[in-house]
Amino acid sequence: MQQQEKNKALALKWKNAWAINQFRTKTIIGSILLSIVLVSFPRFFALIEMRKGIVLEDYLLDQIPSADLSIPIFIIIWGTALLLLNRLIKDPAIFLQFLLSFLVLCISRIISIWLVQLDPPIGLIPLNDPVTSIFYGGKNVFIQKDLFYSGHTATQFLMFLTLKKRNEKIITGITTLLIAILVLIQHVHYTIDVLAAFPLTLLVYFVGKKIATY
Repeated sequence: MQQQEKNKALALKWKNAWAINQFRTKTIIGSILLSIVLVSFPRFFALIEMRKGIVLEDYLLDQIPSADLSIPIFIIIWGTALLLLNRLIKDPAIFLQFLLSFLVLCISRIISIWLVQLDPPIGLIPLNDPVTSIFYGGKNVFIQKDLFYSGHTATQFLMFLTLKKRNEKIITGITTLLIAILVLIQHVHYTIDVLAAFPLTLLVYFVGKKIATY
């Protein structure tokens, strides 16, 4: 009975939010734009893979032997994604804020990857993720030049910024640091890619939050 009351309260919360014109409009437009961006990813990534970039000198990576950490990276990313999804379902305002922030994040990475032409770090081990590989063009396609800035680190940090509860902050704060370390160990990013993800994602968060106001 108590669960039924919670479900009714949640349904009412979404009904009230959907009745607000700005919330409804921004949710629809944001969802359409994000879908377009995600669908365009395979073609975009295929294009950047054909470009010639530069290999950066990276003192930190030179000190770290590369290792395949695809499995722990996959578990952390999609485990925190489930935590985020649970929170987004329960709060329309946070849902809209993350939707628009993630849209801005994707667009900003398209721009930054296009402008900053890099070849992958020495010792890179392809990151195997059967879910995100859909957006790269297939499970047998390994994109290596989506470098500046780190999407894995940025997405985790965006989750940290978006979620509000203390325990959620602690969990996503830890996972953000873990992902930042793990992608460096796997040499799928330069140190600058990971470090830049933090201030750039913070900017993305504030832009998304501003747009999501209703």
